[in-house]
Amino acid sequence: MILCGISDEAGNSLASQIQATRELGWKHLEMRNVVVDGFPKGNFHDIPDTAFDLAVEQLAAAGIGVHCFASTIGNWAKKIEDPFDITLAEVNRAIPRMQRVGAKFVRIMSYKVRDAEDQMAEERFRRLREVVQRFRDAGLQPVHENCMNYGGMSWEHALRLLENVPGLQWVFDTANPVFNVDRSKPEPRPRQDPWEFWTHIRDASVHIHVKDARWNLARNDADYHFPGEGDGAVERILRDAFSRGYDAGISIEPHMVAVFHDANAAAQDDALRDNYVEYGRRLETLIRKIRG
Repeated sequence: MILCGISDEAGNSLASQIQATRELGWKHLEMRNVVVDGFPKGNFHDIPDTAFDLAVEQLAAAGIGVHCFASTIGNWAKKIEDPFDITLAEVNRAIPRMQRVGAKFVRIMSYKVRDAEDQMAEERFRRLREVVQRFRDAGLQPVHENCMNYGGMSWEHALRLLENVPGLQWVFDTANPVFNVDRSKPEPRPRQDPWEFWTHIRDASVHIHVKDARWNLARNDADYHFPGEGDGAVERILRDAFSRGYDAGISIEPHMVAVFHDANAAAQDDALRDNYVEYGRRLETLIRKIRG
């Protein structure tokens, strides 16, 4: 089993991300956004080649591998009406970089949910079939996250996506159902049940994002918590996964520290890193409890 975390949750700078990983004694990161000295922040598949080369050198020197690319491919900020060339360019940038660092998985999504009854599902399926085929032809495995996208609209939408996109597998996020409404239900739609979603998607899940949350009615938003302290059914899901022989990646995504606008970037990184390390230690404690 590989324990890792989504990189920018441990700090904006690569140095902070590496430091947090070392403090936990872990050997992997799930690379998402990163600041390499001298370059602006960007996704690991979007930063300039020179920045990427420097990042690869620094990760290698620290003995840290990349388990997964948390890409922006088809994510909640991308519309299905956007030109497909945007997606293909991201895929083409990601593939050689994944191969260079030895990453096995790439997190993708199925585009933003439309404010319309017609979700253009067939176009989503068509695009993702090509995306998945390109990655698999390169020996890489795309995993879809249940987030604010078509596949995250309900477990029924997730299964429909898997049925229509051969070769696609899943990264299950424990807290995303807490703030997503179940769009398979009529109005007024309830929020999703993380356990119910998991039981329908677990056979396709080869990676897990551990995040925990409770819905705050007063704020009309989610409050994030340490693993096992929210409504994400984290302990129940991990216990079930382990009982079924799960031994793949588990990646933390604390989401507990606001990324504040502070001229002192070091202070921001310190806050993120401290929370990330505490979160990782609490996850380790929870795993030991589950495994007896």
